[in-house]
Parts: sequence; C-alpha cells; structure tokens
Amino acid sequence: MNASAGTIGVALVLIVLIIFVLVVLVKSVRIIPQARAGVVERLGKYQRTLNPGLTILIPFVDRLLPLLDLREQVVSFPPQPVITEDNLVVSIDTVVYFQVTDPRAATYEIANYIQAVEQLTTTTLRNVVGGLNLEEALTSRDQINGQLRGVLDEATGRWGIRVGRVELKAIDPPHSIQDSMEKQMRAERDRRAAILTAEGTKQSQILTAEGQRQAAILAAEGDAKAAILRADGEAQAIHKVFDAIHKGNPTQKLLAYQYLQTLPKLADGSANKLWIIPSEVGEALKGIGNVLGTTTPDARSDGQDPAPRP
Repeated sequence: MNASAGTIGVALVLIVLIIFVLVVLVKSVRIIPQARAGVVERLGKYQRTLNPGLTILIPFVDRLLPLLDLREQVVSFPPQPVITEDNLVVSIDTVVYFQVTDPRAATYEIANYIQAVEQLTTTTLRNVVGGLNLEEALTSRDQINGQLRGVLDEATGRWGIRVGRVELKAIDPPHSIQDSMEKQMRAERDRRAAILTAEGTKQSQILTAEGQRQAAILAAEGDAKAAILRADGEAQAIHKVFDAIHKGNPTQKLLAYQYLQTLPKLADGSANKLWIIPSEVGEALKGIGNVLGTTTPDARSDGQDPAPRP
C-alpha cells in the first residue's frame, strides 16, 4: 500500500515538473511578427526593445509588454465644432496619418498616444481655424493641413510618433449659411448664364449682320459684273452689226426696208401710244414706193415687154 502511494506521488511530481517546464518554455520563447515591436521589462524596469524574429526571455524575470504596430495608422476623428474669426461655428472632420517610430517613447512618454493625437489635433485645429474667416477656411484647406501637420509632428516627436499627413475631410458651415451660400451660388450661375446668353445673342446678331453685308456686297458686285458683261456683249454686237453693215455697203432702199420690218416691234407693249417717225423715213418710203411701183425695161431678164397695168 505504501509502495503504491509512493508511485503515485512520484508520478504527480513528474507531472508538475513537466507542466513547469512547459510554462517556462512558453514564457521564455517569444516570436515577434513583422512590423511589430515589443518592449521588455526586467523586474519592472525597461530592459530592451524586441525586433521581429525569435527571442528568448528569462521566465518570471522578464515581462513582454503588448506589441506595438509600426505600420502607418489612419485615425478618423469625429467632427469637431470650431469657431471662425467671424464668429461662425463650423463642423470640421479630420483624418490623421501617423506612425510609431520609437516604441520605447510611445510606451513610456504617453499613456494613450491615439487619444493624445486626437486631443492635440482638436486644439491645434481650433487655433488655426480660429484665425480665419469662413471664406478663408473653406478655400485654404491645404494651408490648414500644412499648419496642422507641422504642429502635430513637432509635438508628437517626443512621444515616438511621426505624423505623416493631416487631411480635412469636411468643413460644414451652419445650415443658414449653407442656404445663403447656395442662393448666392445660384444667383452667380444665373448671372453668368445671362451674360453668356447675351454674349451669344450679340455674336449671333453681329455674324448675321456681317453675313447680310457680305451677301449684299457680293450681290452688288455680281450685278455690276453682270451689267458690265451685258454692256460688253451689246457693244460687241453693235460693233459686229456695224462692221457687217459697212462691209455689205447697203443702199438707202435696203435700210428703209429694214426699218419697215422693225416698225411692228415698236408697236409691242401697252405703253407705246405715240410714234415719232424721222423725216428720213418719208424719203425712204418714197424710194421704196418707186422701186415697187416702177419697172424699168431692163428689169426683166427675158427681154419681153412688161405686162400692162390693170
């Protein structure tokens, strides 16, 4: 009976030793992931900073604090009310990009660095925007971002944090100011539209008048060229007729006969009420009458006497 009890006691001791060894191994061997850092305290005092990889700790002597993320972090803070220089309350929503560069300082220099960055951002934002009026605050985002980044980076440097960028997501003025701004923008758009419409109408009228002027000039030039061409044609026709008449050497009787053929054309039209016949026409007609009424003996080609008159 005593032997059995002794065996059980030995087994219990072995089990306790095995558990103790396992606990020691677990507490002594640690693996630090990439982009993480660990702060080790030995007997309550800072001892070293662990980099990514495998490390060995002294059990029950060294204590590993919660790991710190070394990647750049993005924190979006809730909208903060800020009073501008012209006493208007605007709501500003900010985003801060920061990164832990010194794990020891981030652990021992500040209790909660995220909350500290938020409070510092709010205070700095109120100081910067408080010196600007509403219009400047709405149009100077880059300037505000630069000032915020400079102040935050300088203040958080001793905390082992580097502020990479600060962005203003939104600047919301009061609703009454938004309505006024919307009305002003609508009036400005209407004014610009009216100006553009007037400019378009003016340009259209100018182009129309210019087109009409050019058309009138071209029509006048066309009429002038046509009149010149008609005059040239009539002159050439008269010249040719005159040359033909002179080359043919017509007699007075032929000219009188041609004049008689032209008389019917003079009667065309309802406006011809009075004829003025030159005195030369009478002589020409007299000559034509002598030609038609008198026949000379040599007028016949066959040599016979002319027929007696009826």
